Amino acid sequence: MLNYSEKDQKYIWHPFTQSLVDQPPVNIVRAKDSKLYAENGQEFIDAISSWWVNLHGHAHPVIKKAISDQMEIMDQIIFAGFTHPTAIDFAEELLEFLPGNMAKVFYSDNGSTSVEVAVKMALQYWHNQNIKKQTIIAFHHSYHGDTFGSMSISQRGAFNDPFSDKLFDVEFISSPGELSTETKFMIAEFSKITAKGNVAAFIYEPLIQGAGGMLMYEPDVLDQLLNICRSNEVIAIADEVMTGFGRTGKFFASEYMKNTPDIICLSKGITGGILPLGATACTKNIYENFKSNDRSKTFFHGHSYTGNSLSLAAARASLTLLRDSMTNIKFIEENHKRFILKLKTLKNVQNIRSRGTILAFDVDNHQQTSYFNSLRDNLYHQFIDKGVLIRPLGNVIYLMPPYCIDQNELDTIYNAVMDVLSNL
Repeated sequence: MLNYSEKDQKYIWHPFTQSLVDQPPVNIVRAKDSKLYAENGQEFIDAISSWWVNLHGHAHPVIKKAISDQMEIMDQIIFAGFTHPTAIDFAEELLEFLPGNMAKVFYSDNGSTSVEVAVKMALQYWHNQNIKKQTIIAFHHSYHGDTFGSMSISQRGAFNDPFSDKLFDVEFISSPGELSTETKFMIAEFSKITAKGNVAAFIYEPLIQGAGGMLMYEPDVLDQLLNICRSNEVIAIADEVMTGFGRTGKFFASEYMKNTPDIICLSKGITGGILPLGATACTKNIYENFKSNDRSKTFFHGHSYTGNSLSLAAARASLTLLRDSMTNIKFIEENHKRFILKLKTLKNVQNIRSRGTILAFDVDNHQQTSYFNSLRDNLYHQFIDKGVLIRPLGNVIYLMPPYCIDQNELDTIYNAVMDVLSNL
């Protein structure tokens, strides 16, 4: 009789996992607040919010009740030709939170699809007007998802190399988060490309490039690029899949800039990390361009579970909780700042950076900073042995805990980091 871990090895194909190299996954049988509980009795503090999605803690009672109550009323209905109050209420509430002049919300399933929707919106916006604008600009080290459109606008490399000849061309500019980047040259490069008049959109992760290595940059750099977009009629797309819902210290990272985007992509924390949901919000100007007596100008995009009422009930509950979470967010931010002083005493720690609840730094092992840096596996398993879930990006360690985390749990995380790095 196989146990669950053995059945997993027999039946399941896990993401971002090389089965001949990686150890078998840990079987989690329960999750509550900041903790994960394994089949073997081990406990883990979820220091990365389970891939950046969990905002308020696992199995939050308010979100659980919202889902349960919604299930008594309605589950999933077709969202073409039909609608429902939960979808309408959440859209109204979300638009009140979003920066800029967002006017419409398009629902999908996850971060990749929210980006895919945004790119298609931008390209069709110009197509509907018979204007030849098809170029998209993105940053080097960007990561926007795993669907073909989102792969096309992401850093080319091992993640998407098998599909490279199927991806559309994109103008990549230097990442403002790279230490070696001279931003004045990057801005000049951006200005030169947009001046050609054929740029449809510029997509960016505001202030923090997540999977690219938690590369952080300042708001004024992005503001300059967004100014250039305005001058050259380029649609600005903010990928806030990771940075949204309080992660950077504000509700949305776009709030740090004077200029706001035309389209915002959202997912991950949108439901508090409980159920899958994607949302793409746009300005009235974008939406109005799709209104026509000509049906060929319709936005032909949809998903079977678009507007899922259970996901949206969770999202509404999470948004309510977020209103009261800023104190918790500030608490994490202040703790990170104090911990940075300790990190600075370690000789193998470099390029410490933080914003809001996100703290990241590089560990020097005389190899190039990369997702495939050999240090990753060593660090990951040492943290697991100490009961802390930290999933390094190569030799980049980052912390992004849920907002419910307490002082004792944060200290446990910090102590584990210091212990592991002090003994490398």
